[in-house]
Amino acid sequence: MILYIAEKPSLARAIADVLPKPHKKNDGYIELGNGDCVSWCLGHLLEQADPADYNPDFKPWRFEHLPIIPDEWKLKPRSKTRSQLAVLRKLIRQSKQLVHAGDPDREGQLLVDEVINYLGASATKKRTAQRLLISDLNPKAVSAALSGLKQNSEFIPLSVSALARSRADWIYGINLTRAYSIQGRKAGYNGVLSVGRVQTPLLGLVVRRDKEIENFVSKPFYEVQALVETEAGESFKARWKPSENCQPYQDDEGRVLNRKLAENVIVRIKGQPAELVKLTQKRKRENAPLPFNLSALQIEAAKRFGMSAKAVLDTCQSLYERHKLLTYPRSDCRYLPEGHYAQAAEVVNAITGNQQTLAAFLPQIDTSRRSSAWNDKKVSAHHAIIPTTRQANFASLSQQESQLYDLVSRYYLAQFMAPYEYDDTRVELTIAGGQFIATAHQTLNSGWKQLLSASEAKHSTLPVLAEGQALLCTDGLLEEKNTQPPKYFTDATLLAAMTGISRYVTDPEVRKVLKETDGLGTDATRAGIIELLFTRGFFVREGKTIRSTTVGRALIDCLPEGATTPDMTALWESELSRISQQESSYSSFMQPLTDRLHALIAQSADVVIPETLKALSPAPKKRRASRSRSGSSAKSSVAKKPASGKKGASVRNKKMDNSSAR
Repeated sequence: MILYIAEKPSLARAIADVLPKPHKKNDGYIELGNGDCVSWCLGHLLEQADPADYNPDFKPWRFEHLPIIPDEWKLKPRSKTRSQLAVLRKLIRQSKQLVHAGDPDREGQLLVDEVINYLGASATKKRTAQRLLISDLNPKAVSAALSGLKQNSEFIPLSVSALARSRADWIYGINLTRAYSIQGRKAGYNGVLSVGRVQTPLLGLVVRRDKEIENFVSKPFYEVQALVETEAGESFKARWKPSENCQPYQDDEGRVLNRKLAENVIVRIKGQPAELVKLTQKRKRENAPLPFNLSALQIEAAKRFGMSAKAVLDTCQSLYERHKLLTYPRSDCRYLPEGHYAQAAEVVNAITGNQQTLAAFLPQIDTSRRSSAWNDKKVSAHHAIIPTTRQANFASLSQQESQLYDLVSRYYLAQFMAPYEYDDTRVELTIAGGQFIATAHQTLNSGWKQLLSASEAKHSTLPVLAEGQALLCTDGLLEEKNTQPPKYFTDATLLAAMTGISRYVTDPEVRKVLKETDGLGTDATRAGIIELLFTRGFFVREGKTIRSTTVGRALIDCLPEGATTPDMTALWESELSRISQQESSYSSFMQPLTDRLHALIAQSADVVIPETLKALSPAPKKRRASRSRSGSSAKSSVAKKPASGKKGASVRNKKMDNSSAR
């Protein structure tokens, strides 16, 4: 009997639908017509053990116990999924062949691997297990995936990378969360001061932005525009470009802060001849943006529709699992397999059949046009989020489902539309010894921009000009402006900051690493991390903006700087990527982390949490641990030794450990 183990019931049903019938639906699995079976996990069936599972003395939170570092790692069944785990245990024993059908990403690989290991599959079954990679739940795509099974052993490095990340997050998050929460208790604050490898640098980013805005002092600056006229009486404006001699009167961004200097320029240029010293005109073509990955979709949906990152992920998941209108949504890739190009016409037909508003663009869509999106070298386990070939009742979708399907569809159709073409003109003038610049942008062909309505084509013109042409500066205009503070983060800009976190790092080596990785968090985890910071009371919404709270600021002020910046997570992601590529090992990643943890705990002992937080303590209530799919993973199921740590005095919130991992 072949046993297919899917990550979720929806995926299991999609697999069974294309396999031999008749089907017999049993409790926790589907028996196929040929005797094979398809079963499923329910997300994580297993979770990392709590500290108290290693040693009962660790149940109360006491500083003397820290750091808690397991010698042998444990997994335990999640209470609500024990029955499904029992089903899989029986089926694995009865099977002759296993097929791993977890989601096509790092966490999906580990999720099913850990179940297979925990339930004691034989060495032969593990060695011969196959891997099924599915990004599209429609029958044709599932059948194609089944015909291209790989050896699951090829993905062991990916699983080890996910395992290292999971355990490192557990060690770092649980120990520092306990340490700083204990210090908070001393100041009378009874909430959880959670610390995590990703959540804390993200909180630090918002805290620093908020403080920068509050401490900002606006200053006036001045710009000069020359009014220039041709012999034919045509006029245009040219902006003054200050020379190096003006640097003492400028700020770091080159803005002139001295009004008298600007006024003097106007006096000097008025009524003076203007010499056109250089004219540059370039015809440019701009190709359509690539299809979405999850982060890019979350950012664009936040801008257009005001949707939170979590709302986008949940809606995409519904479009993928329930409606089967989108491909796998937790993708970090914006490219498509070259083999997928053969389905382009079918996908276009499905899109335009589902949405008549998009059918109007069919005359401009040419499926023989092939954009750079199709590139096998850029695709790993999963590809960009695109519509499927499924025809559906569009009226059955919710407003948010309709909005996201439409947005994803437009970005896909744009791949088959003409480039945006325009002329860029730049004119350099000399007036009374000063340099002035005039520019123009003229659209020639809107191309794909007419489909993506948020991308409006620019249009500005200049008179017909030539180098050496006689011109006259008739007057000068003084524009007084004021420097503006940076803007508070919104869902869109915070997600953009997480994906482009290298912009906020000063160390050139760390910046380079971050540019080469996913940034802060991953496409699959960013929404959950942002929501966790709201749940913890570290973030609050004010209109569309996201602000840090007093509690969030106090935590950042107490932590060592290294814990509040992205540098550490950059180094982690770099090393985890090397593990997945077999360029590094699990131990070379974990050992330095455990060594450093001792110093971090010792440092936290001297921290004094401000007593002003006492009044901000959350009201007492029964708490439940918040666990994400990626929040609990481990490899070994039996502990041979207790975790290291000592004994000490009690603290509340015994179940908050694992939810602080990131």
